Amino acid sequence: MILDRSDQNPGARLLLVLACVVVVVHGIRLAAPILLPSSLALFLAVLSLPIMMELQKRRIPSTLAIAITVLVNVAVFGLLILLAAQSFSQLQDQLPRYLVRLQELQERWVSDLEAFMGLEISDYLFNDVINPPAVVDFVGSAVGRIAQVLTMTFVVFLIMIFMLGEATVFPAKARAILGLADGDENRMAKVVGEVQSYLGIKTVVSLATGLILGSWAYVMQLDFPVLLGVLAFLLNYVPTVGSIIASVPAILLSLVLHGTLAHALVVGGGYAVVNTLFGNILEPNLMGRRLGLSTLVVILSLLFWGWAWGPLGALLSVPLTVVVKIWLENTQDLRWVAVLLDKEPPRPTSPLGGTSPDSSSPPPDVPDAAPAG
Repeated sequence: MILDRSDQNPGARLLLVLACVVVVVHGIRLAAPILLPSSLALFLAVLSLPIMMELQKRRIPSTLAIAITVLVNVAVFGLLILLAAQSFSQLQDQLPRYLVRLQELQERWVSDLEAFMGLEISDYLFNDVINPPAVVDFVGSAVGRIAQVLTMTFVVFLIMIFMLGEATVFPAKARAILGLADGDENRMAKVVGEVQSYLGIKTVVSLATGLILGSWAYVMQLDFPVLLGVLAFLLNYVPTVGSIIASVPAILLSLVLHGTLAHALVVGGGYAVVNTLFGNILEPNLMGRRLGLSTLVVILSLLFWGWAWGPLGALLSVPLTVVVKIWLENTQDLRWVAVLLDKEPPRPTSPLGGTSPDSSSPPPDVPDAAPAG
């Protein structure tokens, strides 16, 4: 058998692939002003597509169905942005008082620690470990980024309108342009359905997480429970790391307002319980193993998308990576990359040639087992 030239030169082929990866990564970062709002609009369109389709089934004209769907999204996001902006405004007013209280707690705790250890450590802590002016700068930058998000919102919803308008005619266009066979069309529908399922489950679980943790902050008498709930809702899209980041402001508020370590531990324990139940038990059972990512991939995707697209890219890092993984799983020659991204190795193959009974997906061309009576 005569080998192809690319098979005769695997090193050159590897260098070519790496060069293509560098070009693609540079293009992703360079095109962030276009790709980031487009990705946000695509996620919203995928989540909102069932609403539009249901309205159209009820004989509502397509234009009116799109308008209603977009208005629902505008109402939800407008409410979230209004609540968050109001809470941030109040936080800026209260921040000087919080900083004074934090410095008082620092002085008290450091003096007790110095008396216990017999060391001079206050200067080190004040100057290097805990820096109150850095807290002010961080909150100010967060407010500035919220203003950027508000500016981008109009563009996102505008793109979303056109995406919803194309949703009903795009499959026919794809068939005409690419000459897709029935199997290819079914594969495209499968990819869209899996992405829709993932985003829907993740959004519902994140919303429940935000509501429960916001209520928990209210019960524990913390300021700005609405803001803490919205923060928990948004950061729940980032597994493992997001839940830890979301708990930090609540724990700091507990220390500042109540001044006791016991109260802060109770607040942190509530966050840990909720995130463990939702992130490690409920969400994996709803999504299944196939939509899971390894912890290393989660961290690397957070770093990559944060580097490429900034804070919003970090927030969307895991959904974007899962979408890429779903696409890779449904592409025959790139399925091995999806295996690398998966949380667990693929199930072993049974002697009959199919996958084992506990596999995440049934083997091709084999009907599902009949449900138990």
